[in-house]
Amino acid sequence: MRILLTTCLAIGALMLIWTGCQSEVDIKTAQYAVNGQKVYITHCQNCHGEKGEGLGTLYPPLTDTTFLQANRHKLACIIKHGTSGELEVAGKKFNSVMPASNLSAVDIAYVLTYINTKINKGKHSYPLDEVERNLKNCQ
Repeated sequence: MRILLTTCLAIGALMLIWTGCQSEVDIKTAQYAVNGQKVYITHCQNCHGEKGEGLGTLYPPLTDTTFLQANRHKLACIIKHGTSGELEVAGKKFNSVMPASNLSAVDIAYVLTYINTKINKGKHSYPLDEVERNLKNCQ
């Protein structure tokens, strides 16, 4: 009984030390992802699907990490101002209109972090300063 209690206390202490030593980046990414899920459900899920799978040939999936990475500098602008015209995503062509949104820069950072970390299992956030910088350069 003593050995079991000692083992449980030791494991508990190690878990507290480990969680207490998480870097601020990990905590911030987690916070962004949680907030981003709320934004995604409200503003994105109807067209792009619960898991970012898209909707047939109407709306592109958000699971093509090659497309997302290649267009990282454009994503905030697409979310904020919408887009139209042909896009090739995941090997398919899409030609529909995505309307502009009234999302703030921080909401865009949240939702992009959610898409990257939860839908696509990435490890990195979209920092607010990057989103703000990209929004200033929209064309």
